[in-house]
Amino acid sequence: MATQKDARRIALAMPETREDEGDFRFAVRNGSKWKGFAWAWNERVESKKPRVPNPGVLVVRVANQADKEGLLASDPTKFFTEPHYNGFPAALVRLEAVGVDELEQLLTEAWMCQAPRRLVEEFEQRRKD
Repeated sequence: MATQKDARRIALAMPETREDEGDFRFAVRNGSKWKGFAWAWNERVESKKPRVPNPGVLVVRVANQADKEGLLASDPTKFFTEPHYNGFPAALVRLEAVGVDELEQLLTEAWMCQAPRRLVEEFEQRRKD
């Protein structure tokens, strides 16, 4: 079972990554911008009320809609979506349903979706060495 603590440790180990202050959200520098690759899901608990962070669910970026559909179909106990994310390349992950190794893979792939190509190539080379 993975936790937010695991997610933070893994995400912040990625090059040029930061956590937004006061928010469980991770981004990588891409040029002059910070691109989000994982964040806590804000759930609508009560109709017509503001969404609230759900610490048990992490939103992770994916490369495209096909990858999203693949994750969703692979295991609905781990992965899901909601109307807010329809058409958006991200899947929702139930942390209690994934292991730390699987979370690391998900976060690495999410980071690669948002990082500049140069940084991804350097990161992959270091992993091979």
